[in-house]
Amino acid sequence: MTTIDAPRAKASAPGNPNKKKRINWEKWGWIYMRASGVLLVVLIFGHLFSNLMVGDGISAIDFGFVGGKLANPFWKVWDLLLLWLALIHGANGMRTIVNDYVERPGLAKGLKTALFLAAALLILLGTLVIFTFEPCPAGADPELLASFCTA
Repeated sequence: MTTIDAPRAKASAPGNPNKKKRINWEKWGWIYMRASGVLLVVLIFGHLFSNLMVGDGISAIDFGFVGGKLANPFWKVWDLLLLWLALIHGANGMRTIVNDYVERPGLAKGLKTALFLAAALLILLGTLVIFTFEPCPAGADPELLASFCTA
């Protein structure tokens, strides 16, 4: 059975209080969940407000709208923070569930590895989309380009 440090436990080497202290990952995971949760609430409601309440609302959301937003560095950073915080927050929550309910150490390690790999892959792909998205590709048919593109 795996023993997990209590969030407020002193972080010292087991059995020898004079040895170098180790990092209490459970405490920092707990703190991260609270801090990222508060930031995510702000980011999510800001995202929803800007997409649904400002301008023409939901009827205005199309390729051109998304392309216009991703052409603005402010919205790139906003979406990047939203992506990274949400995926790490969710993966950390799933890791906590695995710690609480999976009793076999090998299975728990496999599930946590799968969680880490899935979150890392989604973060990588999402970051690539945010920074490499080109709404006005060179040589594209002008009929298919967004209204803000110059042909």
